[in-house]
Amino acid sequence: MTNARPHATLFVLVTIFIDAMSFGLIMPVLPRLLMNIGQIDLPRAMTVGAWIGFAMALATFFAAPVLGGLSDAHGRRRVLLLALGGLAVDYLLLAVAHTLPLIFIGRTMSGIFGGSYAPAQAALADRTAPEDRAKAFGYVGAAFGVGFIIGPAIGGLLGQMGDRAPFYAASALAAVNFLYGTFVFPETLPPERRRPFDWSRANPLGAWRVAQATPGMARIAAILVLWQIASLVYPLTWSFWAIAQLGWSSAMIGASLAFVGVIMALAQGLFTGPAVKRLGERNAATVGLTAATCAFLLYPFVTASWQVFAIMIVIAVQALTQPSLMALLSRSATPETQGETQGIASMAMGLGTLAAPLLLTGVMAHFTGSGAPVHLPGAAFLVSAAFALVCIVLVRRLPEHHNNAAAASATAGP
Repeated sequence: MTNARPHATLFVLVTIFIDAMSFGLIMPVLPRLLMNIGQIDLPRAMTVGAWIGFAMALATFFAAPVLGGLSDAHGRRRVLLLALGGLAVDYLLLAVAHTLPLIFIGRTMSGIFGGSYAPAQAALADRTAPEDRAKAFGYVGAAFGVGFIIGPAIGGLLGQMGDRAPFYAASALAAVNFLYGTFVFPETLPPERRRPFDWSRANPLGAWRVAQATPGMARIAAILVLWQIASLVYPLTWSFWAIAQLGWSSAMIGASLAFVGVIMALAQGLFTGPAVKRLGERNAATVGLTAATCAFLLYPFVTASWQVFAIMIVIAVQALTQPSLMALLSRSATPETQGETQGIASMAMGLGTLAAPLLLTGVMAHFTGSGAPVHLPGAAFLVSAAFALVCIVLVRRLPEHHNNAAAASATAGP
């Protein structure tokens, strides 16, 4: 068992990395694939793509609590391997699909098996002491960020070989990780810490009832919903905003996304753990949310490209937010319910993902249209700032927990 922990941690990080990379691989070719298969124009492909994205989010929303509950009942290993095997088959289906309904079904399956994020993080929590979980979840954020940076770049290159090539690559990556997990990933949840699977708990409403029954968990889950809405302003509106606000080219937009991705990955991998240990989860989340709010308030009023990149340095501090919130949620759970707790987190973020497009993209469209009361392409950032401010208020009302321990450690010295 001496090698169990390194293999478990590495496998979880590789799984998150491959999930993010596989999603990014497909992004550059999906619009053209929809146009070619459906014989539709670009605006219609955008509409179809939007519904596909909603279906994926809805599938993950319902699947994540189920997979988290199954991992609490049957162990992390078999649930994760099932999800990875499903993704490998799913991407292969997408690679050979020749109708829009098949693409729709395939992407919905991607949402279902993408719910493996919950048992993956639960496996990490199984092997990590409570005081080190924010650092571990920071590594998860870094793995996701690096995968999301590399994925679109490789996907664009593979797309030169044909619209199907990235899907074959994504299938191969999932299959390789499935084989890696089959041979080296140890079970992280011993039988004595498992609990029976309960359908009444393994659904979004059941997960929410469980969160309400656990002191403090419902409030943290609510914060995750609001934060997810606020943070999605970047992937949902960034490209449109950059064109409307600064007239950027596609190359400039891509470079900016890569730049902020590198900053976030480095911050989550190197900065998050020590900062949370020093500040405690609640204070670290407050600092991250404050930095995010500042960025949200500045972006609508920038007038030059250098200002955009300068604000991105502030966004690095935002990297404290998600791992700190996840650590607070994990701390409120028992060892037997870590999988269910991560399912609750996925449920909360799924709610935010479902709500964000209308709240953010809709506001941006309203304030850039011909009938807008004032031309303000960055209006969505102001909406995100409002959500982040509410998050700060709710976080400050949470119990201190680790902050007292952090302060005591800091004053005690070596």
